Amino acid sequence: MPAGKLGCTADAINMTADLDSLYLPTVSVVVPIYNGEQDLPELLDRLMGQSYPADKVEYLLVDNASVDRTSDILLSAVEKFASKGLTLRAMSEDIIQSAYAARNTAILAAASEFLAFTDADCYPHPGWLMALMQPFTDKKVGLVAGRIAAFPGKTLLENYAERKSMMHQEDTLAHSFCPYGQTANLGIRLAALKDVGLFRPYLTTGGDADICWRVQAASWEICYATEAVIEHRHRQTLKDLYAQWYRYGKSNRYLNQLHGVELTKRSRKQDHSRSLLRWALKELPSAGVKLLLARGSAVDIVATPLDIYCSQARDLGQLEAQLPEKAREKAYLSRSITYQ
Repeated sequence: MPAGKLGCTADAINMTADLDSLYLPTVSVVVPIYNGEQDLPELLDRLMGQSYPADKVEYLLVDNASVDRTSDILLSAVEKFASKGLTLRAMSEDIIQSAYAARNTAILAAASEFLAFTDADCYPHPGWLMALMQPFTDKKVGLVAGRIAAFPGKTLLENYAERKSMMHQEDTLAHSFCPYGQTANLGIRLAALKDVGLFRPYLTTGGDADICWRVQAASWEICYATEAVIEHRHRQTLKDLYAQWYRYGKSNRYLNQLHGVELTKRSRKQDHSRSLLRWALKELPSAGVKLLLARGSAVDIVATPLDIYCSQARDLGQLEAQLPEKAREKAYLSRSITYQ
């Protein structure tokens, strides 16, 4: 597949405009959830606060074999949404442990012509859904990526992740192979999925790029809606941060095997050693002084070691990953999932 390009960047919309002047198609909001007990209350409040007309949207939240209180929270939320005139369907996908399989479960049950995706650890702004739908007035647009901002963090690692612009759509939309949007904030025209199929249900990472690249290969365009904002909660522990970057490495390998994408060049031990030496002799003393003078932050002190920590995790993930043959299978739109 040749390198693609971003089809458009949507202009700001007037959120106070008369609804008759806005594009308001029916839309199904899809959220896969695995052990979402910590994040669900905030997410549910944000979904209930959307400015999109209640009769034009359904919320499909899919429990992907959680072992915490996720299912109980979803069931109680159904009645709460109904009391506000909103439709929430609590669903489950407990056969395949994969967020992509969970998304497919919702897609097959969706009653709308457009789909909007986000995750349990993401918190949409009130006008998110409204802004995400506007670029679809162009019949050539099959994908719309919204802006991903950082949920205000309190921990050192959350502040570090925001400093490094992790999860920003601007990076994936500028991918050298072909632009793609992350499913933390992505709209898809159902007709595009009829053309190319659904997510690969057994894929555990890299599915965002894969679906976007397949859609664009079918001549649909991708657009960036900067006003469609969600806030993403960054990782709060070193273990979770390492797992995130290890998964990035696995994604690189999987996309290489699926699409021929060039692998990320592995960092060298001597480069890490030089970086640590420079950090110890120059960066650490300088950052320490600035912190004492209230002119810097703790992130400045740990940035270089954390950069190395993350790159090592990514390198190992890319080295160890091998795409399972089953992960090549695609699901298709029909009354039941079929595989190829």
